[in-house]
Amino acid sequence: MTIWSRADIHIHTRYSDGHSSVAQVLEYADHIGLRVIAITDHDTIDGALEAQRMARGFDVEVIIGEEVSTTDGHLLVLFLTHALPPRRPASETIAAAHAQGALCIVAHPFDWLVSSFGTPLLRYCGGDHPIWPVDGVEAFNASLPLPGMNARAASVATTLGLPACGGSDAHHFSTVGLGYTLFPGTTANDLRQAIIHGEVQASGRSWAAGHYAAVAGLRARRGLARAARAVTRPARAMSR
Repeated sequence: MTIWSRADIHIHTRYSDGHSSVAQVLEYADHIGLRVIAITDHDTIDGALEAQRMARGFDVEVIIGEEVSTTDGHLLVLFLTHALPPRRPASETIAAAHAQGALCIVAHPFDWLVSSFGTPLLRYCGGDHPIWPVDGVEAFNASLPLPGMNARAASVATTLGLPACGGSDAHHFSTVGLGYTLFPGTTANDLRQAIIHGEVQASGRSWAAGHYAAVAGLRARRGLARAARAVTRPARAMSR
């Protein structure tokens, strides 16, 4: 009998705009029974590298990932060895990722609030020789406030014949695992092969109102802290 496992392939930590430490993410992922996670901080793999080092003490495997800010939208790049620079065209980013043997998943393609690929997916990701040869679409993102955003992503994945993946887009450990990718097997390599062969399923449930409120509060406090530092720096400079 085939064993199916859950992987959360879209998680942020304090290394970008997340509010939880790597240790908190690992402890929670282990607690809820995730077998594989990808740390995908914005435009850095430092958090993922730390998580992979720390994962030896947990029953969860860590993929080195990065949510890369391309000029066309956000890409989840999985199984990286080196970080990819932001603000390049998607075609260049995808080529550089594939040169490392990494996989590219389109992140929240129809989220109107952030940089997303949107309708050009159908034009650039289809056909025998796509301009954007991505490896999958995030068909379920637990953070999206409107269900139509995920429904449209799932529909496009089906139309293009691309694997449909799921992720939590967690910015706090309490939302890790709310969105996930089901795959046959138990390891990160099993997940990799399942994405390549289109044997994955996107599933999960959306953030609750309390999750949105908690993250909004954390972001507000972080913004106030930044503003306070900006005010005190000129004052200190003038006193010298």
